[in-house]
Amino acid sequence: MTHRFPVTVYYEDTDMGGVVYHANFLRFIERARSDFVRALGVDQNAMRAQGIVWVVTRIEADYLSPARFEDELAVESTVEKMTPARLTMAQQVYRAGQLLFRARVTAVCMDMHSGKPVRLPAEVRASL
Repeated sequence: MTHRFPVTVYYEDTDMGGVVYHANFLRFIERARSDFVRALGVDQNAMRAQGIVWVVTRIEADYLSPARFEDELAVESTVEKMTPARLTMAQQVYRAGQLLFRARVTAVCMDMHSGKPVRLPAEVRASL
C-alpha cells in the first residue's frame, strides 16, 4: 500500500536562494507519515494517553534534486518491513513525477515513562 500526501513549498520552507532547506524535507516526510498512520485509523492521541509514542531511530536520506518556492510536491510512503517492535518505511518526494528526495525511515514505539521500546500496538500491526 502506498500513501500519497501533497505538499506545497512555502517561502518559509526555503533558503535565501528560494530552494527548500534540506531539513525541511524531513518535515515533509514526517507530516506524510503522520497522515498515513491517521488514514489507517490509528489514533496517536489514544496511544499517547496509554503512554506509547512513536520514535524515529534511523533515517537514510538521499537529496537528488532541489525543490523550490511554490512547487507542488507529493510524498509517497510505503511500508517496507514490519517486525513486532519496528516499522521501516520508504518515502519519496516528487515534483510532477520527478524524484527529488528519498528516505528510508525506521521507527519504534516507546513507553513514555520508561523510555524503553515496546511492541507495536495490535491495532497498528492489524492496520498495516
